[in-house]
Amino acid sequence: MHPPHPAPQAKGFTTGFRPRKWSVFARMPFRRPRFVFWNGGVSVISNVVHELNEEIRDREIRLIGANGEQLGIMASLEALRIADEQGLDLVKISPQAVPPVCKLMNYGKFRFEQGKREKEAKKNQHVVEIKEIRMSPGIDVGDFNTKLRNAQKFIADGDRVKVTVRFRGREMAHTDIGRDLLNRFAEQCAETAALDKPAKLEGRNMSLFLSPKAGK
Repeated sequence: MHPPHPAPQAKGFTTGFRPRKWSVFARMPFRRPRFVFWNGGVSVISNVVHELNEEIRDREIRLIGANGEQLGIMASLEALRIADEQGLDLVKISPQAVPPVCKLMNYGKFRFEQGKREKEAKKNQHVVEIKEIRMSPGIDVGDFNTKLRNAQKFIADGDRVKVTVRFRGREMAHTDIGRDLLNRFAEQCAETAALDKPAKLEGRNMSLFLSPKAGK
């Protein structure tokens, strides 16, 4: 009686010990978020851009008081003790200086007020956009006046306007009609808008640009 045949093996594989594959993970440093209590609420400072308190590892630093007074060069541990006594944070404001410059401040209040200033600046900032008005050479009077009112509204809002005439097929043989149309459009906006670029033909499109006049 013949012994049993060994089970067939896939090509390229051998029996015995198979080495275990290990995955390597890089451990990222974990930084606890700093919570700031202000006016009865709590918020998280997610992007800490300064080194604070125990994070400051320099042996010596130059210390500035909360009111801007120069307190001299001292050990960072001594500066941290002063910050604790005054109930303030020790914040490194100039890491490239020798020695680094730190300041005593209420960092939570500083970030809160900084955020308010940034929001106010964004609120007062107007981003100029380019709005486009498209027409055909055969546009009727009603559509022309509608597009004209839209352009005037965009200009009143402080935006630039690109006015474009699109030519199709045989209309390319009469681009002068489109140029006259664009010039008439610009004349109707002349009270509040200045002509930035005169009508220019690019491919099948002819365009001009209008910008709000200063003080309008």
